[in-house]
Amino acid sequence: MDLYCVPFATPSRSVILAASALGVKLNRVIVNTFEQEHLKPEFLKINPQHTVPTLVDNGFSLWESRAIMVYLIEKYGKDDSLFPKDPKKQALVNQRLYFDMGVLNLAFSEYYYPQFREKQAGDPEKFKKIEAAFDFLNTFLDGQKYVAGDHLTIADIAIITTVTTYVACEFKLKSYPNVAKWYETVQKEIPGFEENVELAKEYTARLEAARKL
Repeated sequence: MDLYCVPFATPSRSVILAASALGVKLNRVIVNTFEQEHLKPEFLKINPQHTVPTLVDNGFSLWESRAIMVYLIEKYGKDDSLFPKDPKKQALVNQRLYFDMGVLNLAFSEYYYPQFREKQAGDPEKFKKIEAAFDFLNTFLDGQKYVAGDHLTIADIAIITTVTTYVACEFKLKSYPNVAKWYETVQKEIPGFEENVELAKEYTARLEAARKL
């Protein structure tokens, strides 16, 4: 299977981490978006939306990181523990995945990307959205070891990848004790987490470079 990706980027890392949890080997094809390789005709044939990551599995193309993660789990998972088949349990996992995409990741993009791309100072109003997102996550984890149910799921993998990106950008978890405890505990259950942290260090470097200008 080929995974067209930007390895340090949060969506790509989430797929890589899910594959590691499953023991699935991916052939990583690095796409240099800065050189607009994602707009080349050969890539557009695979994914007309020209987004990464994109998975190609024996001629089947799929993009959007959470869709890829679910596909990998449903096709290659030994059981349904990472993505439960029970409707209520699966619904909770899905809700957390949408929270990761539409709240936690969105807040990151709105606050940090202008710093990376336009070298702007961080907007305090945008930072408030980050604080609100972590308040929600801290509430989800109140009295809970995992973000969706009583065991590790794809929701933990997706959200911990996002939180790793925040940590790489010097965001402090100490104000969110449930999140901090979960982050330190759950990472030990996910194979390949160390690589996730190493890849995320690119965000640290980019933020430091932006702040020097």
